[in-house]
Amino acid sequence: MSRFESELVHLLNSFFVENDIRAVAYRIRQSMFTSQVADVLVDSPLKEYYLAIECKSVSLSTGVKALYFSQHFAKNQIERMEEFLKLSGRTGVLMVELREGKGRPRRICVVPWKNVMRKFLSNEVGFYIGELQTYPDLKKHIHPGMWYE
Repeated sequence: MSRFESELVHLLNSFFVENDIRAVAYRIRQSMFTSQVADVLVDSPLKEYYLAIECKSVSLSTGVKALYFSQHFAKNQIERMEEFLKLSGRTGVLMVELREGKGRPRRICVVPWKNVMRKFLSNEVGFYIGELQTYPDLKKHIHPGMWYE
């Protein structure tokens, strides 16, 4: 489990406990011989917290300009996630960790999956860093509407 995914599960579960929300976030173990549908799942009887989360981490200190569909996603990963969301009824979210280097604050951008699909189906290359930075930062505030913004 990556440090980012572990931190995300901890952040979400702490938020659920502190706010008395019936939900639990967890990571599905990845197997070498099966494709992973999402990195983190959230189970809840509350529709706004019934989520499938894809996690990506980008180091800005390397000069990367964007989160590219062709580079940062496995082949057919976006299509598999979209199919899973349709079948499961979960709300999809892309969470992107932007790392600025050692000792610098990291931020977790919350991108609604519908925005991922819109760009992907429009044959755009991905999300430019400046664009990602316009999305809500999970570490600053968590609220149910952020999955849909």
